[in-house]
Amino acid sequence: MRTNIVLTLTGTDRVGIVHDITELLLSLSGNVEASHMARLGGEFAMLMLVSIPSEQLANLDEATGVLAAQGYKVTTTRTTRPHTEICPDGSCYQIEVRGADHQGVLNQVAHYLSQRGINIETLEGKTARAPISGTPLFSLVAHVVVPPSLPEQDWMTGLEDIGQHLNVDIAVSAAEKRYDI
Repeated sequence: MRTNIVLTLTGTDRVGIVHDITELLLSLSGNVEASHMARLGGEFAMLMLVSIPSEQLANLDEATGVLAAQGYKVTTTRTTRPHTEICPDGSCYQIEVRGADHQGVLNQVAHYLSQRGINIETLEGKTARAPISGTPLFSLVAHVVVPPSLPEQDWMTGLEDIGQHLNVDIAVSAAEKRYDI
């Protein structure tokens, strides 16, 4: 029997860290089902859904202890399902936010969504410098699930208002139902 684990790792970035972690998992007959990895401010962050034979769980704990001794922060959390349907009872949308970077953009958008019961399933945000002026620009792409009881026009109009208030462009488009892994 296999157990599904959400594994997180953060620590100093170095060449070969992805290979080392995946090699460790492979040595335990583990399989990476889904992953998100990024270097953030010089640190490396890894988030993975891993399936592993149940009899290897103790060995996984030992291996993650070795990583912790090397200075990495590692967590493992059992999950009950290998994947779930996203949007089983709601509508899926993609929200894109783009504009000049300033504090609070992500917070205000997230607050607005949560107040309406809209769940953020995935979110990726980043800042970059504008090519000519060097002005910091912010971009965000989120996949959300909107409850069926929430009228589309109501929450979309509110997002437009937030975009105007924050001086950013916010675009909403329908997204297909999909499965996380």
